[in-house]
Amino acid sequence: MLEELLSSYDKNLSKHGIDGERLASRLEEISKIGRLESGGVYRQGFSKEEKDAKALVSKWMTEAGLTVETDAAGNVFGRLIGQDDSQSIASGSHLDTVPAGGNFDGVLGVLAALEVAEAWQANNYKPQKSFEVVIFTDEEGARFSSGVFGSRAFMGYLDDDLLASLEDDKGQNLSEVLKNYGSSLEAFKKVSRRDWTFFVESHIEQGKRLEKQNLPVGIVSGIAGQSWLEIEFTGLAGHAGNTPMNDRQDALVAAGQFVSDIEAFPSEFSETAVATVGKFEVLPNGANVIPETVKLIVDIRDIFEESRDQLLNKIHKHAETIASDRGISCSVKRTSSVKPIPIEESYKKELKSILDDMGIDSLEVPSGAGHDSMNIGLEIPVAMIFTRSKDGISHNPKEWTDLNDIVLTTQVLKQFLEVQMEK
Repeated sequence: MLEELLSSYDKNLSKHGIDGERLASRLEEISKIGRLESGGVYRQGFSKEEKDAKALVSKWMTEAGLTVETDAAGNVFGRLIGQDDSQSIASGSHLDTVPAGGNFDGVLGVLAALEVAEAWQANNYKPQKSFEVVIFTDEEGARFSSGVFGSRAFMGYLDDDLLASLEDDKGQNLSEVLKNYGSSLEAFKKVSRRDWTFFVESHIEQGKRLEKQNLPVGIVSGIAGQSWLEIEFTGLAGHAGNTPMNDRQDALVAAGQFVSDIEAFPSEFSETAVATVGKFEVLPNGANVIPETVKLIVDIRDIFEESRDQLLNKIHKHAETIASDRGISCSVKRTSSVKPIPIEESYKKELKSILDDMGIDSLEVPSGAGHDSMNIGLEIPVAMIFTRSKDGISHNPKEWTDLNDIVLTTQVLKQFLEVQMEK
């Protein structure tokens, strides 16, 4: 991996204290932790692999002059003391992965933030406010099927009922997992947020917009809020041979029409809205039986809450209309809802100005995926910077981001953080 990262690297990009070769070397070292023979890596949240990766980065933090602390949720904070240590600005991401994941998702954001601190130390720059490099625990949710877990704990968004219900694939509850990790449920419940006034996260795009525009770096316009509708169409099962076509109550035909129709709905409300049916269950699921029941989930997202909810309401009503027209029944239940996080215009303008000065065209890109910034942004101002992803591939051993793009992102992050420090 190291040789491939460095093979096309433009060493002229290593300036202002940012060292591309150091970034490449650290990416290589982390990639060895949890590496799979079948390809990719797996560092499950609260696993030995995730903990080892945090320990390695904590070592680098200490060597860079940062004071390192870990909370009871496993979140790691490396603090660079500023001129005013009463408050801090933070940046970072996560080091855990999905099963057979890639080497850049999450890791890039952590190492870019640390590299900024390294650059400041090299240049004897003492920021006005303190700066924290953060590693959040279990962002991917592979342990408990409950994503952005560390940042949710940090913000106090985990209630007792949810905590009591958590169980991993080995049957271990949260208390057992925390004990094995070196923490405790009692301490976990006392985790509290820190003195942050602002948080910025660098992350690979996990899409193709930047690649299509041949741009190394993009400005995140907002983080989409996800809502799920669980829909069940119920008709009447019957013999596939003896029931005339004009005398059927076929739930699958209704569901098929519904799925086809909603493809056109998102653009009616927003350029950034999307709707996806990715889970589909047909009952009784017999080759010679007219389907009686179809259960499906619609994943609806947008970076704006109002348009997201308008789209959701239209999809809800459309399901009921199709069912009524076809003489079958339909039930609709909203099972999940996450608030979108639009990025403030002032932060986007500041990033655009930085990119203009660097001679890079600016492109605003919505984040359809969730990130730790999504939780932080509910109560603390946030911004995000995207880095180009090769072929848009993510959560996959083929995930790749060019070192030139990583270094350019880090340069942007450094300048952006310096702007925030002077406010």
